[in-house]
Amino acid sequence: MTRVAAVGDIHVGTDSVGRVAAGLRRLGERADLLLLAGDLTRCGEVAEARIVADELRDVTVPTVAVLGNHDHHADQAGAVVDVLADAGVWVLDGTATTVEVDGVTVGIAGAKGFGGGFAGACASAFGERAMKAFVEETAGEAERLQRALLGLDTDHRIALLHYAPVEETLRGERLEIYPFLGSHLLAEAVDAAGADLVVHGHAHRGSERGVTPGGIRVRNVAQPVIQQAYRVYDLRDPAARVA
Repeated sequence: MTRVAAVGDIHVGTDSVGRVAAGLRRLGERADLLLLAGDLTRCGEVAEARIVADELRDVTVPTVAVLGNHDHHADQAGAVVDVLADAGVWVLDGTATTVEVDGVTVGIAGAKGFGGGFAGACASAFGERAMKAFVEETAGEAERLQRALLGLDTDHRIALLHYAPVEETLRGERLEIYPFLGSHLLAEAVDAAGADLVVHGHAHRGSERGVTPGGIRVRNVAQPVIQQAYRVYDLRDPAARVA
């Protein structure tokens, strides 16, 4: 069994000391890997990142993360990554890493992603420079995710995102904000490269379960959605929820 624990949107602030660590106390007994789907901090401050790092120090399984929009807010993302890396967290940004669990290799390709909307109701790179830049940001994130996935030669492959790749996991959110919560380009990238599971956060009022057009399972693990410290999935059957 390869058990993957995942959570996003923990939004750690200076008043969060001990809160995350308490929920992760027995994680090593329940999972082989921890994925963090962005928005680890409240405002992207280095002081907040240090608290995140302290909260994760007793986690005994490999921990892999991507940053979210909150983690970029203070324009200190590089320093946030450095703090997390010093605590043993692999932070991916259009890159990938591989972990081994009982002889089984698991490759994780990670990207923040971006907005733009979904087929039939999405932005296009036309018109004003700002609109072109918005769409090109998403396209670039999707391309880097696809390349990272294609570069993995492992028994299992996971796409780790912050923004959503499908509409299904946004259900519960207001339709008007779908374009700011994710993009169909991310799902296209995953389908083109292949994966066993896609994990994302960002949509606090969304739904947990979805699927890409190509049939790959998608899970929204934003903490306000899963309503617990993390959710565990068995990679042999990503539809199955272990805990």
